Amino acid sequence: MPIIVNMDIMLAKRKMTLTTLSEKVGISLVNLSILKQSKSKAIRFTTLEAICSALDCQPGDILEYQKEEV
Repeated sequence: MPIIVNMDIMLAKRKMTLTTLSEKVGISLVNLSILKQSKSKAIRFTTLEAICSALDCQPGDILEYQKEEV
């Protein structure tokens, strides 16, 4: 998948656990884990906004586009 989720990098930079992020944004630990592992098919803007607010970052800090090799 060409969209890479770098949430683990931002969590490390903020010295925050996934459990703490889950509590701050009100999203289940399971759903955040699926997103963090890039196994999610979609993300709502409200979810992305809540994550960015909790991590004090921009969407581009979390999501990255990489071209697929042909």
